[in-house]
Amino acid sequence: MKIVIAPDSYKESLTAKQVCIAIETGFKRVFPDAQYILVPVADGGEGTVQSLVDATQGQVNNLQVTGPIGKAVDAFYGLLGDNSNTAVIEMAAASGLHHVPEHARDPKLTSSYGTGELIKAALDDGAKKIIIGLGGSATNDGGMGMMSALGVRFLDENDQVITANGAGLQDIVKIDTSEIDPRLQDCEVLVACDVDNPLCGERGATHVFGPQKGATDQDIALLDKALLHYGQCIQQQLSIDVLHTPGSGAAGGMGAALLAFAKATLKPGIELVLEAVKLHEDMQETDLVITGEGRIDHQTVFGKTPMGVAKVAKEYAIPVIGIAGSLGKDHQAVYGCGIDAVFASVPGAMTLQQAFADAKVNVENVAENIAQLWSLKAL
Repeated sequence: MKIVIAPDSYKESLTAKQVCIAIETGFKRVFPDAQYILVPVADGGEGTVQSLVDATQGQVNNLQVTGPIGKAVDAFYGLLGDNSNTAVIEMAAASGLHHVPEHARDPKLTSSYGTGELIKAALDDGAKKIIIGLGGSATNDGGMGMMSALGVRFLDENDQVITANGAGLQDIVKIDTSEIDPRLQDCEVLVACDVDNPLCGERGATHVFGPQKGATDQDIALLDKALLHYGQCIQQQLSIDVLHTPGSGAAGGMGAALLAFAKATLKPGIELVLEAVKLHEDMQETDLVITGEGRIDHQTVFGKTPMGVAKVAKEYAIPVIGIAGSLGKDHQAVYGCGIDAVFASVPGAMTLQQAFADAKVNVENVAENIAQLWSLKAL
């Protein structure tokens, strides 16, 4: 019997790889001779680097970069271990909201420069393909900071380099790409993007995501106008329309910059991850697929990891079971989307901290129970 185990992490308790091992441990108590394929997965957000590195026996590289408010922060990127020269980056590692104290949040002043430094470091390591996860940004600079770190010069009316932050966008007169890192042209850039927000307007980067980054009503008006000006400059000077491209507003407009300057392809995060771990290949002659995440509820069906895994499994008519830390409201929604049964690992009433502490044992035990149930098929 062949079993593919492909869960997401259980945030604050287990990495995706640890979940894989716990499920395998429980199942082996009943099926010690089965073939187990462990595929740690993520959906393009937090944990994507670790999951892809674990799934391919790659490595995580740690380094200091420029944080959103100009101070050095500890960040990281991954290199996959499949000889594909592929790097994976979570932009939040360098430019995430968690790097900015709540009292200091001001998207007029924050910059994505550090994400550009991560991209440069990956290129220095020989990356020919880069997967970038967008989400959790502290910035609204249209990716100007990121591209400044990669050699693009944004100039004002006096041919002076503009401060690369959200407010600086309104001062752009000229975009000089003559010194852009030439390695970008030979690198395939794939962006894990699960939003379709345009750059500007009521559904744009500033109006939808600005308030959580500290933007006031006055800031929103200024920043939205600045992004409009930025998009117009890109269209006029580079002949690339980012104003109307779905996803260009992701991560404070980073989507627009990656489209314009790196010729990036934007795709749903889970699709990119499952392609990177080559899940389709693992599904051949598989009898059962087990997936999961920290909580399975009605939101799971909207592009979360278990749905992506289930979609691939159903192409091969394979049964899918979900294991979660807990089951939330309307978790039954997943039954219409490829998952055949779901189980919570928590065995009884307990505090959240206790659930986190006991997560490994709880997952092992529920996996064993599921295996006992599965064994009834042979009777």
